[in-house]
Amino acid sequence: MRIPISTKLITVTILILVAATGTITWISSAYFEKKASEQVDIANLESAAAKAKEVDNIVSSLVDKTRVTASLLMKGTSEKNGTGDDFDFNFTKDKNFVALEILKLNGSSVETVARRVKEESLRPYGLTATYLIHLRSWQKFPIRSVAQGSIELKNASYPKAPAMVTIGIPLIRDVQGKITHIALADVTLAPLEKPFTDPSERTQYLVDRYGELLAHKDEQKAMARLNMNKNPFVQKALVQKSPQYQTKFIDPDSEKNYFGASVKTSFGATVVSQTSEETILEVSHEVKRRAIFVAGSAISMAIFFIFLFSMTLTSPIEKLAEMINLVSKGNFDVKARAQVKSHDEVGDLAEAFDHMTDGLKERDKVKSLFSKFHGSSVAEDLISKDIGVGGKSRDVVVFFSDIRGFTAFSEKRSPEEVVEMLNEYFGVMVKIINAHGGVVDKFIGDAIMAVWGAPRGSDRDPHNAVRACLEMRKALESLNELRLSRGQPAINIGMGLHAGAAISGTIGSDERMEYTVIGNTVNTASRIEASTKAFGADLLVSDTVVEKIGEDFKIELAGAAEVKGRSEALKMFKVRGYRASDGSMVEVSTPYSDYEAESADKVKVKAA
Repeated sequence: MRIPISTKLITVTILILVAATGTITWISSAYFEKKASEQVDIANLESAAAKAKEVDNIVSSLVDKTRVTASLLMKGTSEKNGTGDDFDFNFTKDKNFVALEILKLNGSSVETVARRVKEESLRPYGLTATYLIHLRSWQKFPIRSVAQGSIELKNASYPKAPAMVTIGIPLIRDVQGKITHIALADVTLAPLEKPFTDPSERTQYLVDRYGELLAHKDEQKAMARLNMNKNPFVQKALVQKSPQYQTKFIDPDSEKNYFGASVKTSFGATVVSQTSEETILEVSHEVKRRAIFVAGSAISMAIFFIFLFSMTLTSPIEKLAEMINLVSKGNFDVKARAQVKSHDEVGDLAEAFDHMTDGLKERDKVKSLFSKFHGSSVAEDLISKDIGVGGKSRDVVVFFSDIRGFTAFSEKRSPEEVVEMLNEYFGVMVKIINAHGGVVDKFIGDAIMAVWGAPRGSDRDPHNAVRACLEMRKALESLNELRLSRGQPAINIGMGLHAGAAISGTIGSDERMEYTVIGNTVNTASRIEASTKAFGADLLVSDTVVEKIGEDFKIELAGAAEVKGRSEALKMFKVRGYRASDGSMVEVSTPYSDYEAESADKVKVKAA
């Protein structure tokens, strides 16, 4: 593999610079990442602990107020003289209270013995005191847990209702110490939300012992009572025996890495503090970017100066290499000496290069002419070996086609019209023959002679030849539509196919040669094409073709005819369609596929 000198110099320089700057960048960024991660872990835990302490104070205050206010409500209920001024002062004047309920526990049954509701807090939402009854069934408050001595917090926020949290506390015990009454206080969510509203790069929130949000920086999330149990960090934090827990995790929503820390409060709720690794490591990434920028600048300058130096060595040779690439793509008009000014061996090479391209240009011109007269495959075959008369026997498929009534057409038209019609017709048909691997041997007036299997053949030649004929059938219909739209008469054609052995090669003399195929197969194919007129069909194939194509086409026996040059009658078949890839038979029929039969020279149809 050829590697330019400039590439070698630039590559070595880049490798050295990349290795040096890459190592420095990796070591420094790794150090920054490690230190940043350690600091974030510490800060997260400290922040979570501070929030947990703040939440403990807030909940303790609410619990104390609930206990005092509930006791006053219970006292007023038992004395049957109203709730009293003290209760009104504690409940009504406290902006945090929305409702207070005292439940009596009697075995497995629960009975409400007292309930007070601030209806003015519910009125803006179109709610009444009965809303609280429905709220208890919706939120499934853990009353049994409170009955066992726990203080429980449960989010009580629902759409089109106040943002609240329910606090459940043990209220009265009997002489055996068993809890007989508990108090449920519905308070506004604002006190619990307040510690989490501080602007910070951290995301902090409060969840109850079941993972449901109690407070969040985004109040809408808290009001939606999102269950954070799908968060793997929250799952682990809730089951930890230790009140503190911290680890790195992947957030399921953003799929980003986070540093997380959690601290449990004394009331069972847990404060979670999490920070995006992307945010924390921004400083490290900035160091990386600056190091890459410096390295890129150094590499760019090195490339520039090395390029200038290498140009004096490699520029002429690289120009020649580029021109060789152009020549390989068929551009023979390049002039190397005009671009390479060196007065040395490279200049001599440029002159030799120009002589070479002149010779290649002449050879390509000859090949192009050969291709137009004989087809690309024949031209390549002739060019690749010594020219001389001679041939070789091959299994081929020979095709003949002829335009019906061409003689009468020619007599009524000018030569220019006749040539224009033939060129348009040949342009369509020859393109189809070439596309299906055939070679046009010659044009005989309005007739086309083509061959499959020479100079190179394949097992699919008979199939390709028949498919080409069907394509020509469809193409003739399109051509006739165009001609009719221009006020010109439609064309009818006859096509014949025969398979067999023939001599393929160059015939003639040393002064005049022609590449063609000759033999009885060619003559028979011509007779089959002539028989299309007698059978009134645009395409007839011989039994040898039918044997080779098998059941891949829809074949119909046309009949037998005695033709000139054959002692036995020749069986001929019509082709109606082909078998598609899914196994179904596709009919190929046009208005020009069949026409009225008439007598034909050199053909005598045998009676069935």
